[in-house]
Amino acid sequence: MASAGPRSASGATAGRAAPPWPRRARAAPTPQHSYAYLLGLYLGDGCLSRVGDPAKGVWSLRIMCADAWPGLIRECVDAQRAIRPANKVRIVPKQGCREVNSYSKHWPHLLPQHGPGRKHHRAIALHDWQREIVAAHPGWFVRGLIHSDGYRGVNHVRRTLPGGVRYYSYPRYLFKNESADILALCGEALDLLGVAWRHNKRNEISVARREAVALLDVFVGPKY
Repeated sequence: MASAGPRSASGATAGRAAPPWPRRARAAPTPQHSYAYLLGLYLGDGCLSRVGDPAKGVWSLRIMCADAWPGLIRECVDAQRAIRPANKVRIVPKQGCREVNSYSKHWPHLLPQHGPGRKHHRAIALHDWQREIVAAHPGWFVRGLIHSDGYRGVNHVRRTLPGGVRYYSYPRYLFKNESADILALCGEALDLLGVAWRHNKRNEISVARREAVALLDVFVGPKY
């Protein structure tokens, strides 16, 4: 299912303009697949907040990971460490989850979608260099989105037919987010992968066709 995705950041008119990738950093962040995954995690369930003296300009990237999925916690740690290898990555226990965070002055440049308020209350648009990375690594981007704000499980259906009640089950993926812009970015990436999808709710994307689920399993798979 195609989607008219959000405009690039250069064409956005709503919300505060996000800072571009610094000119002194001529190359995009690497490894690019790790960045695509981390961007998905951030857009799904991450935030930036100032730490310490505001004059020093240090920010914390904070991503919440459920205790039920220790493998996803490790992947989040690995992604933050890959993008900012000189910075310490911390795992802070919370009730039912872990906060994975890392401090850096560069996070607002690496994640320029940061802004005041909740993501679904402001425009979310990727800069051109981010769109190039996502286009090159859409599977990693979708993996990050689903790991943070998605689900792969089994849908159980009960149908009443003329011959009686029939029960059947099938696997599916769901990605839920209140931001229409982030949903559109997810849909664009799924289109690049050739994965069929649809909106089953206003704020949710569903991948349920057998061949689409099998294809997405190559890039995402069950949480672990």
